[in-house]
Amino acid sequence: MKIKLIQPTMLPRPMDTKLKTRMSPSLALLTLANLTPKEHEVIIENENVEKIDFDETVDLVAITVTVDVMNRAMEISREFQKRGVTVIAGGIHVTANPERASNSFDAICVGIAERVWTKILEDKENNLLKKIYSDIGNIDGSEIVSPKYDSIDNKKYLYANIISTSRGCPFKCDFCYNSCTNSLKTYINRPIDDVIRDINVLKTKHIMFIDDNFIGNPKWTKELLKQIKPLKLKWNAAVTSNIVDMPELLDEMKAAGCQSLFIGFESINSKSIESVHKVQNSVKRYEKLVDEIHKRGIMINASFVFGLDEDDESIFKNTLEWIIKNKIETVTSHIMTPYPGTKLYELLSEENRIVDFNLSNYNTAHVVYKPKNMTPKELYNGYIWLYKELYTFKNILKRLPKSKKQWIPFLTFNFFYRKFGRLTELLCNIVSFERIGRVARWFAYKTR
Repeated sequence: MKIKLIQPTMLPRPMDTKLKTRMSPSLALLTLANLTPKEHEVIIENENVEKIDFDETVDLVAITVTVDVMNRAMEISREFQKRGVTVIAGGIHVTANPERASNSFDAICVGIAERVWTKILEDKENNLLKKIYSDIGNIDGSEIVSPKYDSIDNKKYLYANIISTSRGCPFKCDFCYNSCTNSLKTYINRPIDDVIRDINVLKTKHIMFIDDNFIGNPKWTKELLKQIKPLKLKWNAAVTSNIVDMPELLDEMKAAGCQSLFIGFESINSKSIESVHKVQNSVKRYEKLVDEIHKRGIMINASFVFGLDEDDESIFKNTLEWIIKNKIETVTSHIMTPYPGTKLYELLSEENRIVDFNLSNYNTAHVVYKPKNMTPKELYNGYIWLYKELYTFKNILKRLPKSKKQWIPFLTFNFFYRKFGRLTELLCNIVSFERIGRVARWFAYKTR
């Protein structure tokens, strides 16, 4: 069969440029490509990068779906179905909310694909395709398949050096997909040898580990660090704030080449943290956490969610002051968004507080529910205000890291990705995203 794998286009948030959608390819599609038996031909189309060729003759289309691209995924499905092509959908939104997704596609995949994808292909060939294929059971780490890295067209992306070491998260925060009924019940690590093999395949000294939680199993993480230390990599990862209780692990991360950590602080209001059951966060220990990371020369990308039920309009000014005081290097902000299937969505639905059901607006840049202690306009305006204030010249310089070794990567991100992102995007269109990514990586980390 000739199989087309599609990632639908994302709708940009106010602060986004194409640098976000061109940051890296879809690991989900690359994994499906590697799962596909060799007798089939696979085509990958990322609509963020290229137009979808609807008239190309194919036997099967598979679409990876996040909530904000669901509407576009349905449009794509209709176009192919009009041409007599079978369309399968899977991904995090389909898994979290299969009931609403099943009517828009010929079949859906709920949960992990590793154990069902070949069955879907066999059933398609034998005209036995079922409506739903589901695998939400526990998976052994050794069953996780590597992405097909040799399918990446590097010229289309800033970075192709992305690796996932795990599936799931030990924590089930109310607003996170990990709180869904169909989410993995356990946290799973891949075999370390498989991760090392992926690193070697990528042939780069800079790696971006893109896990929900790189330290979900600290013992496993320590063993990985031990094995990658001789490789002299420079790398980034996402961790939970309870790493404040793991100083030895932080030491080992620094020794193994860690450059920055993405952390979900979410709020500096402890009551807001309690309201979404983010039990691993302790607001009163945030400053200690920041200090422990900074004194090891590691940068922080802090994530914040605004509009939690204990937030009022003062949260924006207070958060900005806290970020500047603690010299947080980069910030990712979100308006609280109740993803369908999560505990938060169930709660707000029961309270009749969801007011916008257009899934295209569920990209954390729109107010789709009734906030408790501010108006929707106050929430949106505060969210935009914070981003603008963070990336003024004055506040960029105020957040300049104490460690001079961090200055170049800090300034590279704050100026070329955030403040002058549209200019960088224009340059990427002229030179190529890959080359600009390579220059940025060398400039920031002195590595290729």
